[in-house]
This record gives sequence, structure tokens and C-alpha cells, in this order.
Amino acid sequence: MNAKPLPETVWRSPDGEIVACVEKLKVLRENLEEIQELAQEALEDAVLMGCDEKQFREVLRQLTETLRNPYAKG
Repeated sequence: MNAKPLPETVWRSPDGEIVACVEKLKVLRENLEEIQELAQEALEDAVLMGCDEKQFREVLRQLTETLRNPYAKG
């Protein structure tokens, strides 16, 4: 895989407090690395099958917009 390394991120709670728990940060990073790897593989498959890269990236962006927060209040 030739994806760029994920940038270091300062994660914050909805109240703006820094999330500092090492285990939480580890899980977040691992999850994002898995998503990155899967998205990279899907992009490569799409391009090899003759799909337009720009369109694939737009569909991927739209997919993120459909994610829902099951813990949202109200």
C-alpha cells in the first residue's frame, strides 16, 4: 500500500476537551488505518475496472456523509 501515513490528530470531545486516554487514541488510530487501507484497495479496484478516479472519490466522500451517530442526543 502506498498511502500516506495518517497525520497526528489532537482529538477533542464535543466540549472541546482534549481526549488524552492512550487506549482511546490507539483505537481511533487503528480504526482510521483500517479505513484508509480498505479505501485504498477499493480505489485501486475501481481504477483497474475502468472507473473514473474522481467519481470514485466523490462517492467515497458522499458515503462518509451518510454515516450516522447512534449516540446523538435528541
